Amino acid sequence: MADPNAGILRTYAESPFAVKAVLLGVLVNKLGAFLQVFLVLFMTTRGFTDVQGGIALGVYGVGSVLGVLLGGSFTDRFGARWTIVLGMAGTAVLLVAMLYLSIYPLLLAAVLLVGGISQAYRPAAAAIIAELTPRDRQVMVFAMYRLALNLGTTAAPLLGAVLLSISYDLLFWGEAVAALGYAAIALVALPRRRVAVPGKEQPKGGYRAVLRDRRYFAYLVAMLLNAAVYVQYLSTLPLAMRDAGFETFWYGVMVAINGAVVIGFELLMTKVVQNWRIRSVLTVGFILLGSGMALYALPGGLAVFVVATLLWTLAEIIEGPTMFAYPAMAGPEETRGRYIAAAHAMFGIGSALGPVAGVALWTGIGNPAWLLFGLVSVLALAPAWYGVSRLGSGVSVVQATT
Repeated sequence: MADPNAGILRTYAESPFAVKAVLLGVLVNKLGAFLQVFLVLFMTTRGFTDVQGGIALGVYGVGSVLGVLLGGSFTDRFGARWTIVLGMAGTAVLLVAMLYLSIYPLLLAAVLLVGGISQAYRPAAAAIIAELTPRDRQVMVFAMYRLALNLGTTAAPLLGAVLLSISYDLLFWGEAVAALGYAAIALVALPRRRVAVPGKEQPKGGYRAVLRDRRYFAYLVAMLLNAAVYVQYLSTLPLAMRDAGFETFWYGVMVAINGAVVIGFELLMTKVVQNWRIRSVLTVGFILLGSGMALYALPGGLAVFVVATLLWTLAEIIEGPTMFAYPAMAGPEETRGRYIAAAHAMFGIGSALGPVAGVALWTGIGNPAWLLFGLVSVLALAPAWYGVSRLGSGVSVVQATT
């Protein structure tokens, strides 16, 4: 029987080989994830306008949300292994093809497809982790999954800049090689069986069946609101710091503080909170996120920006792994991929809508917008509490183990 109090190294050491392979594959893939970062620059160097480059980036975002949903369906029908293999192989082919497309509509179509197929692996990776990991260790393993994502996301722009200094061709080929690397890892290391329970007929209705789960739908609403508030650090925060008289360098410092704390301390924090009751994790996380955002409204100069950033970053490392782990345990096993994909899609939609609403509020009312962001985060606790009540009001991940 798994020890719910196992530490980081023991949890990793005792994880199945396939789980370790998924973590490695995610890291390899994210280290080569250059396209989204450099897409606008690529488009403008090809002779397209800034607006056309921005539209392409938006199309990529739309494709990402659709791709996650498609990946969830594929995971339930064909299994995680083939979803990852086909998604990553298709990504590699499309990336190389983009180098030879010069007609804008065709290039947009390729961007949409790349944005979609490159994200199909996400519900598949989460589903195989959930299938092969004891429930009382899933929060820790999902924290490791997030670490792989964050490490790759942090390093990719630096690696991409090096490749870009040589040529854009090398940038695209580099991402294609990383995608093929993940495909190879999945093909060799992941189980051949389907993730869906053998002998059980696939549920009818697709994502309609997920949305008919009222409690889980409430959780999805909470996730969307949480993402919309969280993403303000990318959209509203740089505007607030600029208007407060700080140079762009200091905004970069805030982003660096967040990245350093998440990468350096999330696993250690997860060791502490992995046995907390689910509602307790969400309560602490949502309140800290709201408090950090609201604190930006106060006067006090740079010190306020630093303390506020540390507050919502603390929220991220407390709630993030549990929020990633919960969708895998929320629904029937045969629809696990769709449940996970719906959560990822909601987070993506919240991340897309949040900047639009946030910048509009900041432009309209200024500093009080931060108080509204904080209020939204706290109010999101209502659907979050209702959404996780299927496991009982005081049930932790460990206690929910079947």
